[in-house]
Amino acid sequence: MTDRTITLSASGQQLACKSGHRNLLEVFEHHQVEVEYQCREGYCGSCRMKLVRGTVEYSEKPLAFVAEGDVLPCCCLPVGDIEVEF
Repeated sequence: MTDRTITLSASGQQLACKSGHRNLLEVFEHHQVEVEYQCREGYCGSCRMKLVRGTVEYSEKPLAFVAEGDVLPCCCLPVGDIEVEF
C-alpha cells in the first residue's frame, strides 16, 4: 500500500496513512487526533464518522450497522485519499 492522505473536514488538517497502519483509528492515534471509540473490531460503532470523499476497505465486515456515507475507522483503511468529518 502506498501512503494515503486523510483530510479532516473541520480543520483541513491532513494526516498520512502509512503502510504499517492497520486501520484508520491507528492513523488518528499516530497523529494525536482524539476519536471516541470503545473497541477495535467494528462492533460497537462509537467511532462512526462521515466519509465526505473517497473510499475505504474493511478488513472484516463490521458487526455494527454502518449507514451509507459513514465509516468505522476501527476496522477500515482508505483505498485512496479520503476526507472525513467527525
